Order: sequence, then C-alpha cells, then structure tokens
Amino acid sequence: MSREEKKQEQAARAAWMYYVAGLTQQEIAKTLGLSRQVAQRLISSAREQGMVSVKIAHPVTHCLKLAAALQEKFGLSLCRVVPSASLDNEAIQQMLAVEGAEVMSQYIADEQPQVFGIGSGKTLRAIIDALPWTERPQHHCVSMIGAIARDDSGTRYDVPLRMAEKMQGKYFFIPAPLYADNPDDKKMWCQHQVYQRVAARALDAHVAFLGIGDVSVGCPLNAEGFITDEQVHSLEKRGVAGEMLGHFFDHNGERIIGELDALLTSVPLESHTTRSIIGFAGGEKKYPAIRAALRGGWVSGLVTDEASALKLLDE
Repeated sequence: MSREEKKQEQAARAAWMYYVAGLTQQEIAKTLGLSRQVAQRLISSAREQGMVSVKIAHPVTHCLKLAAALQEKFGLSLCRVVPSASLDNEAIQQMLAVEGAEVMSQYIADEQPQVFGIGSGKTLRAIIDALPWTERPQHHCVSMIGAIARDDSGTRYDVPLRMAEKMQGKYFFIPAPLYADNPDDKKMWCQHQVYQRVAARALDAHVAFLGIGDVSVGCPLNAEGFITDEQVHSLEKRGVAGEMLGHFFDHNGERIIGELDALLTSVPLESHTTRSIIGFAGGEKKYPAIRAALRGGWVSGLVTDEASALKLLDE
C-alpha cells in the first residue's frame, strides 16, 4: 500500500469514527495514536475527497417554509434553504455543499440520459466534492465556462470533470479561456468547431448548475487574475451586484454590458430565463448577487441559506 493509500484509509477510518460512531476528535486521536489536530485534518480530508455523504432525515420546518415562500415570490421551480443562524461563512458553505449535493443527486438518479451544464467556482466545487460516487455513465457533464486560465493552465475551479468522474460519465469542456486577449482572439476561439459543438450541447442541457458570484476586489474572478482591480472598480461604479459565468448584472438584475463582453467566451445566458438553471450561493457577502439574480430572473431554481432567505422575503 502506497503512502497516499494509507493516508486515504486513515482518513476514511477517522471519518467513520466521527460521523458514524459519534466519537469526538479527541477520542479519535487517542484511538489512532495521533494528535487532535491531525485527526481533525483527516476528517476534513475525508469530507473534501467525497468519502462522506451526509443526509439529514428530518427537515428543518422553518427552512421549508422559507423555501416555499421564496419559490412563490420569485416564481422558482425549485428552492432549498439551509439553516444558517449564527454560523460563519465556512459553515454555511459546507451546509450549501451538502444540500446542493442532495439536489444534484435527484437529477443524477434519473435512469434516462441527462446532459448537465456546469459552471465553476468554490461553491460548486464543494457541492460536487460532497456528491456520492454513483454509476451513471449515460449522463454527460458539459462545461459552460472556459477551462483555460490566463497563464494557459487549467483553472482550479474547472469542476465538471470532477462531477463526470463521480458519475462515471462523459465530460465536455469549453476549449477557450474565460476572457480572450482581444476581440479577434474571441472570434477565433468561438468559431472553432469544437467550441461550437460543446456550446450547443451546453445550451441544450436538461439542467444547468451555476454558482452566483459577487464582484469585488478579492473575488474569485479578480483573485484568479481574470479581471483586474481597475476593471472591478469600473464595474462597481456602474452598480454591479453579481455575475454568472462572467455575465455581470446590476442590483435590479439588469445586464451590465462593457469592454469585457467583447472578450467573454462562456456560454450565453439571458435574464428572465426559460431554461432550467439552478443557482447556488449563500452568505452575507453573496446576498446582493443572489437578490439581483432573482430580480433579473437569471435562475429558475435556488439553493441558499436561511439568513439570505429572510432578507429576500423582508424586502
């Protein structure tokens, strides 16, 4: 057994003790002859690697009522709300991951071949990490956003491949950077036959799973070098509230068109969508983007947190 295999087995053992046997981290550390910090890291590693699938059999009634009210107010086809009272952002993201994985699993369980359009981002990556392994080779995952970073490397948030692996299905990716270097380069990328076929497949997807992003200095698009600080400030001056697949919109959900659109290669999105698009986002920082996405009708379904749901219903 290799060192990595031993580490994975130890992580699985720690996860079993923690989630099934109900042992504390201190008890696990003592049993395995480790420090508490190492035991904690093993449990986190098991969760991140998708070894742990959490399902709560008893729904939180308050959150069910919030979800139903949001669904009615914004005309959504699906809405899920996770508890978030007094929780920090990291805990909220983990709860969104578990609930998001439950939503995705319902679609994956379909025996009929399905095409899933997939966006990118930390939340989606966490959701797919939380998905259980299953055998659905008939399903396809299609990226809706460029898989190439500014430095020609693969972006860290290219998550459709991971989802395809979890289902043992096929993966189709957009062979282009999120933003081309110039308009001529965008034309070159987007006119390529492979791009055309993959984009058409993504537009015909049975359902799309997308993250709803905030736009500020330090946000993923900025931190990963896709947009500069100057471009962020320019968008903020124009009242940007959020983005999906690099499509920016203001606080009313209206599309903000600017210089970046001449370079954007991701699959087109439209407000007041008639497509099945489920957005995943939660936490105080994401609230303006969530509200704007709902106001503009950019999503037909939503998985969010309790605090965000309460604010949305109070307005």
